[in-house]
Amino acid sequence: MKEIQTIIQAYETFQTEGKKVALATVVQVDGSAYRRPGARMLVSEDGQLTGAISGGCLEGDALRKAQTVIFQQKSMLVTYDTTDEDDQKFGVGLGCNGIIHVLIEPIDYQNTINPIELLKLAIQDRISCSLITVFSVKYSKQEQIGTKVLLKEAQDFGDTASLNNSLWTQINDVVKASDPNQHIFLRFEEHDNIQVFIESIKPTIRILLFGAGNDTIPLAKIAEILGLEVIVIDGRKNLATAQRFPTANQLVTGAGDEVVKELNTDTHTVALLMTHNFDYEALVLEDLLPLELPYVGILGPKKKSEKLIDRLEKKGLAVNQAAIYSPMGLDIGAEGSEEIALSILAEVKAVLAKKQGTFLRNKTGPIH
Repeated sequence: MKEIQTIIQAYETFQTEGKKVALATVVQVDGSAYRRPGARMLVSEDGQLTGAISGGCLEGDALRKAQTVIFQQKSMLVTYDTTDEDDQKFGVGLGCNGIIHVLIEPIDYQNTINPIELLKLAIQDRISCSLITVFSVKYSKQEQIGTKVLLKEAQDFGDTASLNNSLWTQINDVVKASDPNQHIFLRFEEHDNIQVFIESIKPTIRILLFGAGNDTIPLAKIAEILGLEVIVIDGRKNLATAQRFPTANQLVTGAGDEVVKELNTDTHTVALLMTHNFDYEALVLEDLLPLELPYVGILGPKKKSEKLIDRLEKKGLAVNQAAIYSPMGLDIGAEGSEEIALSILAEVKAVLAKKQGTFLRNKTGPIH
């Protein structure tokens, strides 16, 4: 999500400056690669790059091809075969051992449904959606159909007229029957082996950060770097200020039994209890329980969370302890506010991505 946000910002800047741009998108990967489908890079006519489609190996060649696309105003599909031992043809040793297909599209600022305008529409509210990109490896030398449609809450935005009616019907049926949180790759033999990348675009993680003490300031800063939405909540107005939390998306102050009612939540929202105030957090946790958030982290020793849960259960409340993480954070030997913040945000990411947060070197299969 952070990459999409940064690309949109750059796009708007280049538009103001009157600079032509092209968008490079990884649409398919066979084997190993540094970036996965959905990775993007915006290229300006004067060679400025925003985002990345690799670890730095492909950007130079992609830049040159993107400038050709800008000049010709025709999309292009580029295939990088890093299984070839002659990695030096790209100017560097790739060492990825995969085949990467990159779609490069010219961006027309006058077209209100160009690929970046569709991305803007995709992230303007907190609704999961699917971005449809059509391409052909078989006819890679020809101009590509490209990024055409955004599907959002049973509505389609974009240029469905450019797609064969039968093809569009099949794509739509697949999206309706599939998990909206998963990327989908399709190949249609009956349509001359045309390929479709259905990209799942989910809302950014929203963090309800209960606590405006000094130890939460680094967490808010790191979360902003990651492109996460942060709402700082505290009962102390002198601490929950824009001066202390300049990157926060929202500041909320109030009593523990009132603040949760002021917040908007969804399945991509998590709560972090870091107020160091037991009674305040007991009230907050009581109001959080019915929301069924996927992650509720409690700072402090396990005995603290056990006491909190015991208090709520004695009031007759059902507590889903599977969603409560206490002590919160991954065990990385964190010391100090900054390292603890890193540990907490890493655990949040792992939980929402349904990962274990283990050493990648211990995995026997692909890391993605």
